[in-house]
Amino acid sequence: MRTHYCGELTASHDAQTVVLCGWVQRRRDHGGVIFIDLRDREGLVQIVFDPDRAEVFHRAEQVRSEYVLKITGTVRPRPAGTVNAELPTGAIEILGLELEVLNSSETPPIQLDTHAADASEELRLRYRYLDLRRPEMQNRLRTRARVTQQLRNYLDCNGFLDIETPILTKSTPEGARDYLVPSRTHPGEFFALPQSPQLFKQLLMMAGMDRYYQVARCFRDEDLRADRQPEFTQLDIEVSFLDEDALMTLMETMIRELFCDVLGVTLPDPLPRLTYQEAMRRFGSDRPDLRVPLELIDLADLMQDVDFQVFAAPAKDPNGRVVALRLPKGGELTRKEIDAYTQFVGIYGAKGLAYIKVNAWAEKGRDGLQSPIVKNLPDAALAGIMERTGAVDGDLIFFGADKTNVVNESIGALRVKLGQERGLMREGWQPLWVTDFPMFEHDPANQRWVALHHPFTAPKVDQIDQLERDPGACLSRAYDMVLNGTEIGGGSIRIHSAAMQQQVFKLLAISEEQAEDRFGFLLKALKFGCPPHGGMAFGLDRLVMLMTGATSIRDVMAFPKTQTAACLLTDAPSAVDEAQLKELALRTRA
Repeated sequence: MRTHYCGELTASHDAQTVVLCGWVQRRRDHGGVIFIDLRDREGLVQIVFDPDRAEVFHRAEQVRSEYVLKITGTVRPRPAGTVNAELPTGAIEILGLELEVLNSSETPPIQLDTHAADASEELRLRYRYLDLRRPEMQNRLRTRARVTQQLRNYLDCNGFLDIETPILTKSTPEGARDYLVPSRTHPGEFFALPQSPQLFKQLLMMAGMDRYYQVARCFRDEDLRADRQPEFTQLDIEVSFLDEDALMTLMETMIRELFCDVLGVTLPDPLPRLTYQEAMRRFGSDRPDLRVPLELIDLADLMQDVDFQVFAAPAKDPNGRVVALRLPKGGELTRKEIDAYTQFVGIYGAKGLAYIKVNAWAEKGRDGLQSPIVKNLPDAALAGIMERTGAVDGDLIFFGADKTNVVNESIGALRVKLGQERGLMREGWQPLWVTDFPMFEHDPANQRWVALHHPFTAPKVDQIDQLERDPGACLSRAYDMVLNGTEIGGGSIRIHSAAMQQQVFKLLAISEEQAEDRFGFLLKALKFGCPPHGGMAFGLDRLVMLMTGATSIRDVMAFPKTQTAACLLTDAPSAVDEAQLKELALRTRA
């Protein structure tokens, strides 16, 4: 029906007759000349209708926003002084010769020629097909398609096979809740939707596939936030006969080429690496945002013998931590601003936020420090704080003192917030690897060990007795890729020994009966010549969110759910009739 897309036309098409199809962005009547901005997925072009062609002009008078038109016209340069340099087609316009209304439109509930902020997110999701007409949204989905294509091309060229794994599978309740699907043919039994293809991709390695990938749909019934959805997409990867260094090199090359091809951005080669322990010590997070130059400084050894118990108690506690966070020129902060930051860290469990303003330390010593806590600290402790933090006059030092996890979460989050709000955030992209994660973490509520990643991650020990001796000190062969403070991918070398896998299950308080019931097929497969293997999964939605500058993965998904896991467009989830429930041997309870 058309010869060109609207956004493709340039001065090189001058004098050509073209046929365009698209939506009316807006219609303007300027003293007897009608201008229509016609939009399609490639962009926007201006159409001009003169009254000399009375019939066509009359049709143009009748059209309104979002009418679907087919227009035949001639490309010509815009008159001098009317060129729109901000529009790719701004140097030309189309003289309308014919106009056909392919479909009319009611007044849309979303004004598509204005910014999305003018419409509520609820309205945008309810009329998602209209929201997706906006160039901003279309560009994000186009970028997503290009990202997926580039990733596929890289993996195809490196010998990976694209293999699908089942959507209807067995429930293995570890981690998030499963979405369950009742079976009609097996009354009272259920399939589960996969939280990831983890077990199947390991089975593919046992099947000799050697290099596998899949753009996989995953499902998790969990509480949502900006970067979570009940269904999401990940790039799933698994290889045999590669150690973690070789696999990480392969993966970072893929991401480096992706950013170069899609964004024209050069990422570091190689990517920097931090151990989990160093990341937590310096930044209070295992996904540190390296664009923020602030770091946490440990003070526990300086505080163990002071009389100020707010600092002394956690300093002596093996599970406690005392840190300082220096904010350059933070002395400018008002009490109201400091109180706001105190409320902020309270979200993460902090009981307060001590601080010291450095007004004139070099000249006046302790008299040059402003804070309610200065009187509680001896000169030696104050001198140690100033030396370690490198604080100078005009700076402010925040303190965190509590259980280690509370300090890490609260002061780690404060670090990022200060970087954003105080203009300290560096421009650009800061990727890194985080490695050497603990194999287990202790769950005090249930008095048991839990896997930090998942129970199929290999430990950094070869002997089972080494694992048994001190599970808390055991590291895993796991690695995460982090970009600007967001984890975009994670993986590990897997356990390929049946005996080691059974021991890990035992340490996780998974009985032999439970292990057989949930993972019996995997344990059996491990006994038939399982190769050493490992892999990684990238959150495709998160990756595209970062690359397009969106603030939520909902803005890079065509039809996302709300934060209550509902689809406003289709009104899902919804009730089903009694006949359907009866077929599935189910009934609802009020």
